[in-house]
Amino acid sequence: MKVVVRQWALVIVTLLGAELSFADLTAFVNVNVVSMSSDTVIAAQTVLVEDGTISAIGSVDEVRIPKGANAIDGTDRYLMPGLGEMHAHVPDADSSELDRYFTLFVANGITTVRGMLGRRSHLALRQQLLDGKLFGPRLITSGPSLNGRSVAGPADARRQVREQAALGYDFIKVHPGLSAAEFTALAETANELGIPFAGHVPVAAGVATALRLKMRAIDHLDGYFVALLPPGSHRSGGYGGFFDVMLANELELERIGEMVSATAAAGTWNVPTQVLVEQLVSTVPVEDLKNRPEMTYMPKQTVRDWAASKEAQIAERGFDAGIAALAIELRRKLILALHNSGAPLLLGSDAPQIFNVPGFSAHRELDVFVASGLTPFEALQTGTAAVAEFLGTNAGYVQVGKDADLVLLDANPLGDIQNSRRIHGVMLRGVWFSGKTLEERLEKFDHGDR
Repeated sequence: MKVVVRQWALVIVTLLGAELSFADLTAFVNVNVVSMSSDTVIAAQTVLVEDGTISAIGSVDEVRIPKGANAIDGTDRYLMPGLGEMHAHVPDADSSELDRYFTLFVANGITTVRGMLGRRSHLALRQQLLDGKLFGPRLITSGPSLNGRSVAGPADARRQVREQAALGYDFIKVHPGLSAAEFTALAETANELGIPFAGHVPVAAGVATALRLKMRAIDHLDGYFVALLPPGSHRSGGYGGFFDVMLANELELERIGEMVSATAAAGTWNVPTQVLVEQLVSTVPVEDLKNRPEMTYMPKQTVRDWAASKEAQIAERGFDAGIAALAIELRRKLILALHNSGAPLLLGSDAPQIFNVPGFSAHRELDVFVASGLTPFEALQTGTAAVAEFLGTNAGYVQVGKDADLVLLDANPLGDIQNSRRIHGVMLRGVWFSGKTLEERLEKFDHGDR
């Protein structure tokens, strides 16, 4: 990591006003910029945001703060793009839980979420969020999932894809249970209409078919372990466990290179949600997971349900803690191999699923990426620049002309990935929310148990 250092002298004028500012013009003054275009921190900058867009970036000695701007002191702080949670479950628009989840996401610097279990109400919700009529991150939404129970044959798969595309969903969600013919019909229709399809890899199809059909993204590394089994494996009659972790001791590891190269060649992205798998099958005690600080923001019954799910998983007949530990290690190797081969990764944790508190779990996924061998910069790319590339949005960088979805941190995230948690404030589409404002929003969901 390189750091560009400049000496400067500047008196920052602190403007009076409410914690939530709707001013059209905001200035981050004397801030260190983590642009995500390189692993370089550019020190002592002023960043101007006007009407939701970054309008100027330059030295504090050169960029003047316009009269009336909301000036935010960036001294010893770091400005980076907002993060994307690329595997989230968003409740219905009228759910009492919606504000909880959106507050948790934003308070953790998540400015974009990809909803992986869509509902009709999400179409209007997506626009309300974009227009700033509702507090929360940008929403990228799937339609209701196509799966073994919801699809009645190839013709029905084609019909549902056409209907969802016509309604304006952003992509098609694939869930387990589709036949090979149904999955092929789904994929061919989606490709014809230009709407991406993503999610699980149906067992009947397999990763090779998903890559051939140009599946846009595979979530959970679904299907890779099965694809790495030797010919004649007993897998069809054996116990695979959660995402096939119990197959880890049977894999032909020498074929990982072949699989990741095929993934890169197909242009298919991966959203590993590794933290979900690790929390469910690792030997970390249930009580330790229940006592994590972020659990205070979730309903007690939800945490109890998560604990029951983990206890049931490790108690299943055929579960082996040693093989589960090997699976965690091999999945991490697969993550690094995909990254090194040029098969792109996206940040996603599957929140709110088992012990994945929205927002907090994305930072735990970043930790896992670094533990897998990515640098902090490379890990952060999966939630910033890579998200913008995958979605085709105008965010993901701190650059002039980019959308102002930004996070101001109290420490350098390129030096230590855990500094991505040290959030001083968040800007959503040009609107600034200070840390104080975010804490006040969080307080109503804090039941005080830690």
